[in-house]
Amino acid sequence: MLDRLQKIIAHAGIASRRHAEQLILSGQVRVNGIVVTELGSKADPSKDKVEAAGRLIEAEEDHVYLLLHKPPEVVSSLADPEGRKTLRNFLRGFPKRVYPVGSLDYADSGLVFLTNDGDLTSAMLKSWSILPQVYHVKIKGRLTLEELDRLGKETGTRLRTVRQPDSTRGRAANFWYEVSTTGAKLDILRRTLFKELHPVEKVKRIALGHLTLEGIPQGRYRLLDNRQAAPLRNPQPASKFPRPSSPPPQSHNHPSSSARPHRHPTSPPRRKSPR
Repeated sequence: MLDRLQKIIAHAGIASRRHAEQLILSGQVRVNGIVVTELGSKADPSKDKVEAAGRLIEAEEDHVYLLLHKPPEVVSSLADPEGRKTLRNFLRGFPKRVYPVGSLDYADSGLVFLTNDGDLTSAMLKSWSILPQVYHVKIKGRLTLEELDRLGKETGTRLRTVRQPDSTRGRAANFWYEVSTTGAKLDILRRTLFKELHPVEKVKRIALGHLTLEGIPQGRYRLLDNRQAAPLRNPQPASKFPRPSSPPPQSHNHPSSSARPHRHPTSPPRRKSPR
């Protein structure tokens, strides 16, 4: 399948997409032995010999799919020109080259889907505006039920209350809420909450489509099979999916990036209260 060279290079983990554009413009990219310096040029990595910065990009064979629980302060890519920690730090020892579909902001945490299936990636990005996503969002202060309803209507999202991690000890001052959304509407909600003097303090994605973060420790990942990944090709409306059961996160230290991967079968989400 033909793809833009900067996308192929970024997916191979050689450079970020912006850095890949610099490699192309500086003459460090070859396709079938010919130097390519024009942005927007395309190639088929399964048929063409693509080299970037002296490294050969090999065609993928078997498709793999995995869910990774991204910690905060991690870049949602496989390379970062600023030298910050990336998703690659949590994939050490993984035998296949995979790349993330969509992203989370550097400060945010939660579910990231990675694969080497270019067709699935293309299908997901085309339907990203309708792909259901669920987040736990911590804001400054507290919202009334009327404000939750109003803000949801203004931003095209659905907000609901969740039990607070510290509520049993009476220490909850800044509250967590569950936000169901699609596309880039979370960014609209962030801006709206800021104007309402309730700035967002933390964000954690707990569901993407039918997939949830349940059972995946922070900094670990879980493999999926073809059947589990298939619904992402044709996402269903948000109302088709049950509410995720993951509670708002407790404060804890991040696990070491050298920890062994965590893998187990996907289990259906079920309701439970936060600890």
